[in-house]
Amino acid sequence: VQLVESGGGLVQPGGSLRLSCAASGFSLDYNPISWFRQAPGKEREGVSCIFSGDGSTSYADSVKGRFTISTDNAKNTVYLQMNSLKPEDTAVYYCAAGVSSCNSEYVQSLYEYNLWGQGTQVTVSS
Repeated sequence: VQLVESGGGLVQPGGSLRLSCAASGFSLDYNPISWFRQAPGKEREGVSCIFSGDGSTSYADSVKGRFTISTDNAKNTVYLQMNSLKPEDTAVYYCAAGVSSCNSEYVQSLYEYNLWGQGTQVTVSS
């Protein structure tokens, strides 16, 4: 059972990146997946959540309108399309599983998650 992120890199402000989170050992049909990020010297924060079982999604206010989360259940993979990137989006991005619902008031609480990927670095800089 694991999550593996990929797709990070260096991009200029205003640019785009698409992150992938490949799940193995369990199905996305029954498990919501969230993206978190952690910038240097800051706490890990929730970015977005998706549950293909009920079609629900949620986003942090800081990324609404710029980031889009989606799934490809055939590939058991979650994507995070990030557009109009800003320097403050620079962070290590992690995907995680464990929360019961993307509509939970605890969706951004680290304690709700028991499976984490290794992270992928996103750097937004000119």
